[in-house]
Amino acid sequence: MRCIVMVRANKDSEAGVLPGKEILSEMGKFNEELVKAGVLLAAEGLQPSWKGKRVRFSGATRTVIDGPFTETKELIAGFWLWQVRSMEEAVEWVKRCPNPFEGEAEIEIRRVYEAEDFGPELTPELSKREERLREQVARRK
Repeated sequence: MRCIVMVRANKDSEAGVLPGKEILSEMGKFNEELVKAGVLLAAEGLQPSWKGKRVRFSGATRTVIDGPFTETKELIAGFWLWQVRSMEEAVEWVKRCPNPFEGEAEIEIRRVYEAEDFGPELTPELSKREERLREQVARRK
């Protein structure tokens, strides 16, 4: 199963405070372990929300909202995309992760939908289109 592992933002990450050499080194070692185990698919840090935008949908109307966004605990500072055998395996990896911040931190794990999760709503035509798109993206790498 694939899962996204999200590091929740905090006051410092939202202020644009970058991690120090020690945490970068620890995270680098952790990411190397993930790669060696065949778990890591992607890993990225995110810039603070004041550099971002949100687009709110209401029917056909689109409203652009400039950051910063007020609820820091609801924001994401970075993420990994992992391929694991189970949620339990993902939890075990997260427990081995260095603390991404000084003090308190929270990491959330969410399963990524796979094609088979959509059942009959994902028709063969839609499935083939999705496969073509994924192939196009893979060729760009």
